[in-house]
Amino acid sequence: MPVETQPARPDWHRDLAQAIRDPEELVTRLGLPSSVLDGARRGSQLFPVLVTESFLARMQPGDPHDPLLLQVLPRKSEFDRVEGFTTDAVADMSSRRAAGLIHKYPGRALLIATGSCAVHCRYCFRRHYPYGDEPRRLDEWEPALGTLREDPSISEIILSGGDPLMLTDTRLGELVTRLDTIEQLTRLRLHTRLPVVLPSRITNVLLDLLAGTRMTSIVVIHANHPAEISEDCAAALRQLVRGGLTVLNQAVLLRGINDDIEVLSELCGRLADLGVMPYYLHQLDRVAGTAEFEVSESTGRDLVGQLADRLPGYAVPQYVREVAGAESKVRLV
Repeated sequence: MPVETQPARPDWHRDLAQAIRDPEELVTRLGLPSSVLDGARRGSQLFPVLVTESFLARMQPGDPHDPLLLQVLPRKSEFDRVEGFTTDAVADMSSRRAAGLIHKYPGRALLIATGSCAVHCRYCFRRHYPYGDEPRRLDEWEPALGTLREDPSISEIILSGGDPLMLTDTRLGELVTRLDTIEQLTRLRLHTRLPVVLPSRITNVLLDLLAGTRMTSIVVIHANHPAEISEDCAAALRQLVRGGLTVLNQAVLLRGINDDIEVLSELCGRLADLGVMPYYLHQLDRVAGTAEFEVSESTGRDLVGQLADRLPGYAVPQYVREVAGAESKVRLV
């Protein structure tokens, strides 16, 4: 009898290599009107297109208003200059204590682990960040690690970027091992969109890596719409939760995407069903090129109030804005 073979496990490196990087391919694959293409081409000159096949598969073909498409589709309006929208709206650069190290809030600091992502969100608050100035080789992290060692007040380290899960398991493991030697660090937090847009990145090897540190590992994902939380994404999130990790979600309030009570309620419900706790609903950071996504704070407060009327408290995210110079996120409700 022939020997049965197990199907090959999806490889995240392969999946990433197959991601769409051409605005014309994105428009063509989804069967969008040709009128969309000019804006997509122009906007991609400012910030390139990058969309994984997994994320594309959750979009509705032929719908230029699909809420997942709107998060990644470049548009002409990104060239608009709008008062109050700047290239560093959250003061990352003035909070930089060493190469790759940002320290804004008491007790925790953030490492820009990489400048790479698996998807380019058009509302990204770091779309103008000078990633080329940050460490790439392991030895280049020593000044940042030295700064952390010398500051006993910092007990939590956040790996961000870009997306820290764009690092290979080897590179990520080396960085975590170095952090593990800093005695006062007790929590390791990863801010990542990959479980949502590149679910094949979640592997047993990664789970073992995060479980193998003496620090408590917390994974904060980023999903904005319930259509993102399906099939391979839902399976990846379950894998994280069942692997013993605390998993939280932070969303951004986005015009035409999730500024609707039914959408937000379904998003929070789907997350809670998977054991992922809604953590933050962010007011849009006022970054140049993103003004078209802004929703008024009064609308946001009303939506969160309605969520509180519909959902248990643990499923209602905190509505916050990041304010440059503040010692924490500013709560808007």
